[in-house]
Amino acid sequence: MREHVLALLAAYPDGVLPIVQAGHPVLRTPAVPYAGQLGDALPRFLDAMRTTMRAAPGVGLAAPQVGIGLAVAVVEDPGAPDVGDDRERSSLEYRVLVNPRYEVVGEETRTFFEGCLSVHGWQAERTRAHAVRLTGQDEAGEPFDDVLTGWPARIVQHETDHLRGELYLDAADLRTLSSTLGVARLPGAGS
Repeated sequence: MREHVLALLAAYPDGVLPIVQAGHPVLRTPAVPYAGQLGDALPRFLDAMRTTMRAAPGVGLAAPQVGIGLAVAVVEDPGAPDVGDDRERSSLEYRVLVNPRYEVVGEETRTFFEGCLSVHGWQAERTRAHAVRLTGQDEAGEPFDDVLTGWPARIVQHETDHLRGELYLDAADLRTLSSTLGVARLPGAGS
């Protein structure tokens, strides 16, 4: 695995890795728990994931989305308070999620259009838990246990689902499937 990641990093020295699209088997295979497989290559891989996420642009990226079946993801969202209170799109500082898991907190849900860098150009409405308890480790192996709400909760659910071999479309209302451009034109869609 380490050699594969090093070859990938060498092939894309600018740090922008290719994002695999729906249909690639790595997206449907549960990721292997991270247990040090990358050794000293982990920081470089995480930097490339962050660069790729920002270049896309996106608010999260799981390792399977760049063809690496390890339970690692990165998330970051500057937020968009001007979008309105409905989405609760507060900022989410950059963080690394290693072997993350979430459990739903409460029964409240929210339904919004959601997209994915691995389903480029399309969005659909997806109902998700409003609040989740997120556990896992950071890049240094330090454990975390946090409760997130609103849009940050949606982001970590989406990325953690990738690590289970799931796509947001698996539970989306496919009758709402629309081009990203079409969704952007909807009243109140915001950014």
